[in-house]
Amino acid sequence: MKKKFVSTVLCAAMVAGSLAGCGLKTPETTTAAPAPETTTAAAAEETKAAAEETAAAAEASDTPEVTLVYAEVNPLDTIVGQMATAFKEKVEELSGGKIAIDIQASGVLGSENDVLDTMLGGGGTIDMSRISAFALTSYGVEKSVLLSIPYTFVNRDHFWNFANSDLAPEFLMEPHDNDLGVRGLFYGEEGFRHFFTVKEISGLEDLKGMKLRVSNDPIMNGMVQGLGANPTVVSFNELYSALQTGVVDGAEQPIANYKSNAFQEVAPNLILDGHTLGAVQVIITDEAWDKLTEEQQNILMEAGKYASDFNRKISEEAENKVLDELKAEGIHVIEVPDITPWQEACKDIIDSSTADNKELYQKILDMK
Repeated sequence: MKKKFVSTVLCAAMVAGSLAGCGLKTPETTTAAPAPETTTAAAAEETKAAAEETAAAAEASDTPEVTLVYAEVNPLDTIVGQMATAFKEKVEELSGGKIAIDIQASGVLGSENDVLDTMLGGGGTIDMSRISAFALTSYGVEKSVLLSIPYTFVNRDHFWNFANSDLAPEFLMEPHDNDLGVRGLFYGEEGFRHFFTVKEISGLEDLKGMKLRVSNDPIMNGMVQGLGANPTVVSFNELYSALQTGVVDGAEQPIANYKSNAFQEVAPNLILDGHTLGAVQVIITDEAWDKLTEEQQNILMEAGKYASDFNRKISEEAENKVLDELKAEGIHVIEVPDITPWQEACKDIIDSSTADNKELYQKILDMK
């Protein structure tokens, strides 16, 4: 392939030389004036880049075409939606369009649990999905439980220290190692998660007795119970109407998701408790992964690293922008000057959820 490219370049050079002979007569000297060094270097770089691009395109043309269906419960304008788009574009760029990522956003393929059930059940209708890091805990994945423990990550840098550590691949591969039929590709985050309510509140005490929506997750249930509220399982796709009709009094989401899903219209009180960082991962079924060539697998991994880095760059800035917009709209935003009472309220679920993995959990805490 490279030989073919070189031959093409040489032929082009010979033709160019022949055409030059048809023009004006040149001086009878065989020594050309040297080009400026910077120009020569730039030309060499351009030639090298062109050669690599051509070789890559040629290699891509030899690979089979494949389309991977990617499920996302949130809209594309959210942080995780933008991450999905960044991943799609990079995959299609690196593969020369031979790998297409078909993003099905805004929950059109069902809730997160619905998507997971479909992926774990096989059949190949959904190949990839962005899920919350703790979503697989109810399927027996133990290590990822540690990422959803309340007040584990003190800030974003703490989380990214973990996501880029030697521990991260071990966590990502756990569902595959447990024969669940899926594996993680890369991590991202969608901001710290906060509670929001229909009725006006001023602090922790006001949550007592409220029906707060949670996903079907034991840690989330335990956290809400610790705060004195009543955990109520409601599908994400039904949350807006549940808030509107009084089925639940409140819920919790990252700030960007709160606004993108218009929850502020029915629950205009947002308390910034930051109980967990919305750690997420993108997973792929083993069935879809095994059908890919090694080159295609490498493309997904490289694009995943790119999308993860992209997510890190935009997340905090996007979150702060949305928060300013919410305040400008008149949303009641409640600051939490002291998080200690919240941490103490969650002590039981923190202790019970980390009891079997104390050493591993401490490693994560020590990464701050």
